[in-house]
Amino acid sequence: MLVLGIESSCDETGVALYHAERGLLAHAVHSQVDLHEAYGGVVPELASRDHIRRLAPLLRKVMAEAGAGLDEIGAVAYTAGPGLAGALLVGASFAESLAFSLRVPALPVHHLEGHLLSPLLSTDPPHFPFVALLASGGHTQLMRVSAVGQYELLGETLDDAAGEAFDKTAKLLGLGYPGGPQLARLAEAGRPGRYKLPRPMIYSGDLDFSFSGLKTAVLTLVRGQALGETDRADLCVDFQAAIVDVLVAKSLLALKQTGLQQLVVAGGVGANRALRAALDAGAAKIRARVFYPELELCTDNGAMIAFAGAMRLAAGAKTGRDGVFSVRPRWDLQLAGG
Repeated sequence: MLVLGIESSCDETGVALYHAERGLLAHAVHSQVDLHEAYGGVVPELASRDHIRRLAPLLRKVMAEAGAGLDEIGAVAYTAGPGLAGALLVGASFAESLAFSLRVPALPVHHLEGHLLSPLLSTDPPHFPFVALLASGGHTQLMRVSAVGQYELLGETLDDAAGEAFDKTAKLLGLGYPGGPQLARLAEAGRPGRYKLPRPMIYSGDLDFSFSGLKTAVLTLVRGQALGETDRADLCVDFQAAIVDVLVAKSLLALKQTGLQQLVVAGGVGANRALRAALDAGAAKIRARVFYPELELCTDNGAMIAFAGAMRLAAGAKTGRDGVFSVRPRWDLQLAGG
């Protein structure tokens, strides 16, 4: 079956085609970075309007690249939550309308489920069960994944997500938007060890996270100071190291507590090179393996939604064909199972 995937939860518009036997046929993403840069963050109304402008052209592009016609689509999967309400409604209404006109099933997909399953698109995928670290601008969670739709929350952030801490700290340092990738690039030029920053909850014994105190520690350091480029680079490398240390420690503890030997890392923070290197090194010491999605699939995209939809259908998920739908800006992943 050919599944069309549509992603519009925040500031990226993604469309993709996934075939159950042939794999990912084509996908395209439009980023709204330039649109929101002047505001220093995502403006929900502007994001929604831009999704409206981009969906139809992206659909035409993907269909042309795949050499497929609309009549070949067997189902339409779309992100129903969590995310920005208006942005979700744009993608959901487009997907449901298209599915209704084609008389094919429409399948609402949890955004984090898409990220969580995206490493399965790789040529060397993990197998169930595994531990998943979901690290993005809005979420930092550790999950035990037993099968499609079977997710157990092991731990999560009590305040800021890792990606959120990256972005807010980058803003404090005047690095612009989006801050996380810019902070990581500047960190490559930094000298580690100059700034002593906390590793919140690293020895708490549980699998929860907290990053707001780390951000506050940076604020305390920079307040009233004129930082040069070298100072900012040194601070970036130490800040990044603090985040990486916590994420690695908690992920390895999750493997130990569950007795599993596979760790899946998904979400935008999973593209961070320092994090990947530290996780690979830490996992090797305990004879575990770490799996990542392709770099182009770390950020929000339609491919992960199409794939998650296809796996849901293969697992017997219920679908709708009556054009009635709703979105869930807040949606617990564990409640999306089954």
